[in-house]
Amino acid sequence: MYHAQHLQTQQLQPPNQQHTSQQQQDQVRWKVKTEADSIGCVEVLATVCSIVLMVLTLPISLFLCFKVVQEYERAVIFRLGRLRSGGARGPGVFFVLPCIDNYCKVDLRTVSFDVPPQEVLTRDSVTVSVDAVVYYRIRDPLNAVVQVANYSHSTRLLAATTLRNVLGTRNLSELLTEREAISHSMQVTLDEATDPWGVQVERVEIKDVSLPDSLQRSMAAEAEAAREARAKVIAAEGEMKSSRALKEASDIMCESPAALQLRYLQTLSSIAGEKNSTIVFPLPIELIGPLMNFTSSLGVQRTTAPVRPMAPPAAPPSTTTSTSSPLGDPSQQQSFE
Repeated sequence: MYHAQHLQTQQLQPPNQQHTSQQQQDQVRWKVKTEADSIGCVEVLATVCSIVLMVLTLPISLFLCFKVVQEYERAVIFRLGRLRSGGARGPGVFFVLPCIDNYCKVDLRTVSFDVPPQEVLTRDSVTVSVDAVVYYRIRDPLNAVVQVANYSHSTRLLAATTLRNVLGTRNLSELLTEREAISHSMQVTLDEATDPWGVQVERVEIKDVSLPDSLQRSMAAEAEAAREARAKVIAAEGEMKSSRALKEASDIMCESPAALQLRYLQTLSSIAGEKNSTIVFPLPIELIGPLMNFTSSLGVQRTTAPVRPMAPPAAPPSTTTSTSSPLGDPSQQQSFE
């Protein structure tokens, strides 16, 4: 690869600069090779000294050289400050050299933490307090140790800021009714942000949404009014259906007098079964039908009969004596004792 890049560079550069470029590349390559050789020599010398020390202190040094990690753990080993090749060790037993190797254990199990309540201003200018819970685990132990200083603390801070940013783009109604969608959006955002750290966010759940007291009272009044309106509508619909059913039943009973009699008998049996002191016997209309026809005919005859003039009422006897008048008739003057 180096040879191909070198040929390409020579083709792109002018002829008068090819010789200078060649000298610079040779100097840089020699310098890097010298530094690598010096680092390798120091590492080799330290390794030899560590092995000699381990041999001299046998068997005590065996307790310091062999380490054990559990099934859910991995060990990231550094030798003289550099990450050892081969990736993370474990599970099981691994070997370290005393004085030059150190290691860091990483737990691969799922970890959960609570996001503190965050004061969030929604898109429709309503202040709410929301808290959540986040579940995450380590996907790549090497990146979790090398790429970030404290992956747990960093994930917690990022979760709090992501919660505020996501909820700030939603309305209050969406916050109350679309919790699953909001949780999924937060999970995707956190997973993308923590992927370079070797952290995988598995789940995000919104625990509680705290509303102001005034807003809670107004929402409760609105919900109660809506429930009362629905109850009135349902009651009106029930009345309409019952009236239609009664109308249909009355039409059927009018067409069949026997059905009306059976209804009378059923009502009588229900009244008698309640142990009442007074029992009302319904009288069928068929029995009083002729009587009603007779009374109606009498009324017609009375209206058609001629009207006789009435005689004037007789004058009551008077106990007083009338005085004679020069203008009166003498024959009509009478006295009574």
